[in-house]
Amino acid sequence: MHDIEPFHRWRDYYIASEDEQSPFFGRQYDEFYYTNKIYNYYIHPQWDDFGSDTLYIKLLFVDYDQNFAIMELIGEWNDCLHNDIMFLKRDVVDILFEQGIYKYILICENVLNFHASDDDYYAEWYEDIIEYNGWICFLNTLNHVTDEMQSARLQYYVNVGFAFQNINWRPHTPRRVFNMVEALIQGSAKQLTG
Repeated sequence: MHDIEPFHRWRDYYIASEDEQSPFFGRQYDEFYYTNKIYNYYIHPQWDDFGSDTLYIKLLFVDYDQNFAIMELIGEWNDCLHNDIMFLKRDVVDILFEQGIYKYILICENVLNFHASDDDYYAEWYEDIIEYNGWICFLNTLNHVTDEMQSARLQYYVNVGFAFQNINWRPHTPRRVFNMVEALIQGSAKQLTG
């Protein structure tokens, strides 16, 4: 686990710790001192703690003109025991929303498990952004994580599932990834209505 670093090729475009509007502004990182753990395994020190005991984040890119953010997650998403969605909503999303961000891409390929609780925070997040034509997309969730999320009925608030899996996002710029995801979301909406 300690070898899995957050995606760093977009650092020429954006660094969250240098963005005064970011919830992670001013964070300092030590490349050699590992403190955060998932289960009993240390994780790379570039991952950011946001209050969860088992889930960590990296804010990879924010575009305040196009109103979107791309984040990468690692660990176990546990709403049942740790209320991870509350921490994510209150300590990351709400801060970004205040800065005009209402489209969210969460890269979940390193989310190893998902344990659901109630869907109140997902519903609140959805209600916050819907009037701005906003959306939330969980990208590249593992199959069993997708199944758990859909069993918890998160698809009513979040774009998740087959259409958003196996997306090769790494070779692209953040704006290209955003355009790809938005096109997928618009295509899914057309299929549902048409």
